[in-house]
Order: sequence, then C-alpha cells, then structure tokens
Amino acid sequence: MPALEFPCTFFKSRKRMDDYNADDMRCGDLSEAELKSQYQLNYISDRVDPYTLTRRSSLDRPQSMFCCNLRGAGEKITRQQCAIILFDELRSLSRTFSLYGPYSHLIEKMIDHMQNEKGTPFRNVVLDRALKEHIIRDNSQENSTRLLLKEAFNTYINWEKKCYPAGEKDRLRKVILDGKLPKFDRFQDNYNGMGITVHDTWATHITIKSLYIDNGRFRAVVRYKVQDHFGLDTDDILKTKFNQLQFFRIWFVLQRYNHFGFKPFITNMEATVEILGGRDENKK
Repeated sequence: MPALEFPCTFFKSRKRMDDYNADDMRCGDLSEAELKSQYQLNYISDRVDPYTLTRRSSLDRPQSMFCCNLRGAGEKITRQQCAIILFDELRSLSRTFSLYGPYSHLIEKMIDHMQNEKGTPFRNVVLDRALKEHIIRDNSQENSTRLLLKEAFNTYINWEKKCYPAGEKDRLRKVILDGKLPKFDRFQDNYNGMGITVHDTWATHITIKSLYIDNGRFRAVVRYKVQDHFGLDTDDILKTKFNQLQFFRIWFVLQRYNHFGFKPFITNMEATVEILGGRDENKK
C-alpha cells in the first residue's frame, strides 16, 4: 500500500470556504416595513431613530417613564451621521461581551472593519493565537480533534515502513467527524470577546503539512484553516436572545436595512500545531 503524501488536506467541512452567498453575508436587502413587521425591529437605538433620522431623548426609551435629557431630541440628522452614531453605540454595547483577557479588544476592531472596510476579509494574529490555544488546551478525549488525530496516527501508522498508508486517509477524516471542531462557544467565550467575534465557525480545512516517523515515535505538523462570517442572518435575529438585545438589533439594521447596507465580512484564522506520539501509547 502506498504512503500518504504531504502536504495533505484530509478534512473539509460541509460548508465551503469563501461563501459570499450565505444568508449571513447579505446586506441592504430589507426595507423598513420588513424590518418592523417580520422581525419586530421598531425600536433600535437609545440615541437615534434610523427610520426617521432623528436624535432620541431618554423619553423615547421603552423602559423610561420620564425624561431626564431632552438636549437635541428630535433633531434631524443625515443618514451618514446616523450610521456613525449607531456604530458608536454598537462599540459601547459590545463591552458587555468582552470584559477581560487578550481577546477583549477584537470586537471593536471588527466593528471598525465593518464600518470602514466595505466587506474585505479580516485577519488578525490575535485570532490565530486564540485558535491555536483552543486546539492545544482542549484535552477532552471525546471531542479534541488534536487528541483524536494523535490516536489515529498511533493506530494506523505503518511503523515498519515508517509511513502513514494512503489507504487509511479516510480514518483521519472520520475521527474529526467523531470529535468537535474548534469553536468559541465555551462559557468563558461569553465574556472574553471570542464568543461575540467568532462563536461558531463557518468552514474548516485541516491539512497535515508533514509527518516524521522514527524509532517508534512520530511528529505530525497539522494546520487548521478556519473561516467565520461576521454577519447576521434572519434566523439569528428571530431568536429571542438576539432580538431582545439592542446590540444585535443595531447590528442587524446596519447590515440589512436597505438605507445602510454595511457589508459583513469573512474572518480568516489559521493555526499550526504539533502532534507527538508513539506506537506503544495506545497499549497503555
């Protein structure tokens, strides 16, 4: 049986890379009437009314029983001014989801990117670091793709010929399907900034860059390439937990309202990890 040749991309998720036709990548496709009737997006912002292009006062807020600040209330503004105010409010509200840690600043960078970069892809070394740390620190025997790959290498490597058989390639794909791809949906991601910037992921490719085998040991270098969409689809905003939070209401209107149409974008992440093991480890 021939040996598997490297680099070898052995896993590709069902959803494809660079999918600009996904629902969460749409923008500027909904009218005021649709936003109000289908998604109950009547009250959007404490600062402005994006439909009438006027500044709000505290009296306008659904939770307010009296007015404590009328300065500028009812003032007409331009659509550009309204968008700037909404993005500023979005940044302010985002801090609830990014309270601490090395990733907490990312959400504001990504909001800036949506406001200014017209849908171009986003890449940041801190995102790459977050992905790598997630993969390395996941020690769940049932879910960790890194540990499941280690077990597969230990089991299916031809130790006498010092190679991985090409005929066993699909075993690697199967163990990935048996595990859980790296996603930022853990409890700590609700507060460290990764849950709001990435959370779930759209597409994942996993590639073995090299595999070195000698003296009953192996060293595999594996690259994870991951994409997510920084955008909201209609299913998102119909969920109660999203629809009731002003952060997501503003985001959806900025993206999908036909008088704004700010483009969502693809977030790119990559991480390369080493997987080490030996032929006797599965016997322990």
